[in-house]
Amino acid sequence: MSISDVLHSKGHQVVKVRTTDTVETAVRKLSEQRIGAVVVEDQWMRHAGIFSERDFVNAIAEHGSRTLTFPVEKLMTGHLVTCRPADSVETALAAMTMAKIRHLPVVDAGKLIGIVSIGDLVKHRLDEKALEANVLLDIARLHA
Repeated sequence: MSISDVLHSKGHQVVKVRTTDTVETAVRKLSEQRIGAVVVEDQWMRHAGIFSERDFVNAIAEHGSRTLTFPVEKLMTGHLVTCRPADSVETALAAMTMAKIRHLPVVDAGKLIGIVSIGDLVKHRLDEKALEANVLLDIARLHA
């Protein structure tokens, strides 16, 4: 199974903020959308990084409540690890494990077309395994 299969069932929506938006704005979007990360775009609307719950928690621990007034670019993770729609779920999971991240933007021909979380990928794998088990049970019933 590929990342495009995951996006087909999950959708292609990507919540974004600008580098100049405040952390408070980004955190509100995380809360309102019930998500763990937003993609950060620069003034030219190119992806510049990612801002996650983990970035926020680490900043609060270091700077306290004044963190909410910082621009997102001060706390975002600038190095964006991405995947392609044709990549396998296993490849994406391996990339996330190696980079110690939980969200992976999906880029096709330089264009951001979606984002997957580790939860999305695990759910997809579990659904796949459940389907396989049901097929095997059906085959066993036919032969019984």
